[in-house]
Amino acid sequence: MAEARVAQLTGVHAVSALGRGADAQLTGVLAGAAAFAPVRRFDTAARRVTVAATLPDVGTLADELAAAIDAACAAAGLDRPRRAECALLLAVHGGPVASVLAGQLADHCGLGGRTRVYTSACVSASTAVADAAALIGRGDLDRVVVAAGYLVEPDQFALFDAGRALADDGAVRPFSAGRRGLLLGDGVAAVVLESRAVSRRRGVEPLATVVGWGRAGDAFHPCQPDPSGTGLAHAVSSALRRAGLPPQAVGYVNANATGTAQSDAAEAAALHRALGGHAARVPVSSTKSVHGHALEASGLLELVVTAYALRHGELPVNAGWLAPDEACPLTVVTDASRRSTATHALTLNAAFGGANTALLVGTP
Repeated sequence: MAEARVAQLTGVHAVSALGRGADAQLTGVLAGAAAFAPVRRFDTAARRVTVAATLPDVGTLADELAAAIDAACAAAGLDRPRRAECALLLAVHGGPVASVLAGQLADHCGLGGRTRVYTSACVSASTAVADAAALIGRGDLDRVVVAAGYLVEPDQFALFDAGRALADDGAVRPFSAGRRGLLLGDGVAAVVLESRAVSRRRGVEPLATVVGWGRAGDAFHPCQPDPSGTGLAHAVSSALRRAGLPPQAVGYVNANATGTAQSDAAEAAALHRALGGHAARVPVSSTKSVHGHALEASGLLELVVTAYALRHGELPVNAGWLAPDEACPLTVVTDASRRSTATHALTLNAAFGGANTALLVGTP
């Protein structure tokens, strides 16, 4: 890929139970204080688990997405004429209203380019980012807005609870012995991606660069990951190959790790398969342990967190840690955030059905 066509993050905004704005997300994940609390948004009396990471006084999903897009565009310095050239890639839960929502958001926020909707569960947002980077890299587009949103609601909460996927001890403990499952969390985010040539012409200082991405499926089981981690390993290797970088270039991994026994072990296996001996040394954490699992929005929320952590030079805490698990032989960031001079980081996501994504982020 020509250097001028590399996709750069020039504006971001994110909302979660940690607060509003990217700075609030960074502060929260570095502190490592989990945001899980009893759900007040709807009745959970009939549920096995009654906690999630929810933000008080939240608006409708449409309103929160519109506000996030506006804030990201403002942070990127995009006036109305420049917004009119932007495509919108939207990651939300599926259904016939999703494409309608994308059109409404584009009209409301003045985005005049094409729209595309992603409903591929927990890899929706990361797939959208990969597509945006590819469109920019090929020269098809100069600027793309990617937005994603999930607000904890009763239907998905009930499904995850009935499936006994939610942690009944009220904590998410990625890669840890004694982990008992995931917990849901609010997440709404928007980012502006631009080609390096365009951002330079505008005199905009980018926040980060999406230097590589990879996607792969393992088709092992509708709900369970391949224990060997083959699909996720392929995604990581593809991201490194696209960036032209060796495994040793990765200075941090924001893992998909949801705190479930099988998926965390499979992800550890994937990292060892893709990174070789470096997998045992690279710092790893999962910020889901603090802000929860935002389903379709996870990939974008975690991209913002990862980019900010890399820029700040401090790595997020893997909260909820109890003790090492021999099935997850990794260097997990526990107890406190860790200073770092890393210039590249991976952020990983996986979904039911064996879908896997890897985004490789670099400092500007």
